[in-house]
Amino acid sequence: MLVPSRAPLANVANLGDLLKRLGNIPAERVRLHPTPGTATEKDVTNVLDRENRPCELVEGTLVEKPLGYEKSELTSLIGTFLNNYVRPRKLGIITGPDGTIRLFPGLVRIPDVAFASWGCFPDRKRPKARIPHIAPDLVVEVLSKTNTRPEMAKKLGEYFEAGVRLVWMVDPRKQTVRAYTTLDQSVLIKSGQSLDGGAVLPGFVVRVDELFAREDG
Repeated sequence: MLVPSRAPLANVANLGDLLKRLGNIPAERVRLHPTPGTATEKDVTNVLDRENRPCELVEGTLVEKPLGYEKSELTSLIGTFLNNYVRPRKLGIITGPDGTIRLFPGLVRIPDVAFASWGCFPDRKRPKARIPHIAPDLVVEVLSKTNTRPEMAKKLGEYFEAGVRLVWMVDPRKQTVRAYTTLDQSVLIKSGQSLDGGAVLPGFVVRVDELFAREDG
């Protein structure tokens, strides 16, 4: 799989070209102000402050993160399982769906959940920047209806190029998790099986059924 380019927009003549460049995502997720190709990290924080709307920065374009109640519930649950393992052991930091990070200059992503060990941070201290330049050890992406395969393949390439060691792609519809250790090596974990932290979080285990269990009042 080729690693996606982060060069400024080129050979983009219309909206269709832009959407294809961004991974064939729906047009409603692309912000047209500021003009695609000109957006900066300042625009990311401005939109978040004004509208409480998380946007990623890709090739100078603001791309809205998909939101949803079910996605929020699942994201929170995964974060809770990870925090319950990480915090007592003082292993690092777990961030949620507004944990904006710079993978490369001009490329800002917002994983739904991420784990960064203390070794990811200079002097082993929490970053104070709103958009720190780090590559977490573990990234979790919870798939939404408006996520596309090309978009997620693009993200996967970026994450591993930046130095991420483990990526979980969580599919609520199929109730599965695909765990990637490299671009080309992954395992699909289904109902009845367990998801583990591998070399990134040795000893962490959660049953997939626990992630997708739904309790009604």
